[in-house]
Amino acid sequence: MQTPPRLAPDAPIYLVYNAHSGKGQAGAAHDAVRRGCEAGRRELVSFPISKRQPPREQARAAVAAARKTGGIVAVAGGDGTINAVAQAVLGSGCAFAVLPQGTFNYFGRTHGIPTDTEDAVRVLLTESPVAVQVGVVNERVFLVNASLGLYATLLEEREAFKSAHGRNRFMAFCAALLTLLRRHRPWNLRLSAPGAEEKVVRAASLFVGNNALQFEQVGVTEGEALQHGKLAAVVIRARGVLSQLGLLMHGMAGKLEHDDDVQTLSFETLLVEAAQGSRRSSVKVAADGEIERMQMPLRFSVAPEPLWLIKPVAA
Repeated sequence: MQTPPRLAPDAPIYLVYNAHSGKGQAGAAHDAVRRGCEAGRRELVSFPISKRQPPREQARAAVAAARKTGGIVAVAGGDGTINAVAQAVLGSGCAFAVLPQGTFNYFGRTHGIPTDTEDAVRVLLTESPVAVQVGVVNERVFLVNASLGLYATLLEEREAFKSAHGRNRFMAFCAALLTLLRRHRPWNLRLSAPGAEEKVVRAASLFVGNNALQFEQVGVTEGEALQHGKLAAVVIRARGVLSQLGLLMHGMAGKLEHDDDVQTLSFETLLVEAAQGSRRSSVKVAADGEIERMQMPLRFSVAPEPLWLIKPVAA
């Protein structure tokens, strides 16, 4: 069994944050961490994100510093920013802490991390690291989900829509509706997992999740497999516009699994290849909302090492 990092009571904090994101919540979180560190006489080293200092670069710098001192790498931001820092932290031996600032906050909510900044800082400064499961697709970390096809397109177009019209759940729904009303090219995929029968599917989207809360909200019981060291996948078969709209309604009602166009499976490793007749050699994959082009085949798996997350023990 892997052992958690040993933290001194005065372990320094290395905070990655974007002071200019959203309504300045991350900047407020930084100030709250600074006050907490001053009160506890702990060192705080800040790694602000900017155009010249992107999240991955700042995350790597924070991890390098934390490894030298036995410190904690913390991040203030939404699921995408949290993902970038987690990518650098995984396998480093460092403890990881989160101050959730996004719209949905699936990762933070799943692990009982408060959305109230002062309470989240209290968790950061007083709780201990706990092993949590991480998903990987072609060496790219995902904490919540990774997807390709229609769902990835939804996320990509949602960001553009929200940038123009505002960042809230209603605008996210409007963006999804507009995307679904257009025609989309289906995918011919071959899915294979150890010990399971190979499947060839004509899919509109493939969604792989590592977050039980998200599965619970849309009504997919396969998410229970996450408690047993597995990932869960949802395959949405290619259908017409009306079927896609019905799918959206089922998801909003928490009854996605009842839709005839949905298949689910759980696994530790899943190989996704372009089926015969498909010319796709690379695809856009959304990992925790961040879009990246990857070469086929795609290999989804549970990371061999956990992320050592500082979280409430009761969670």
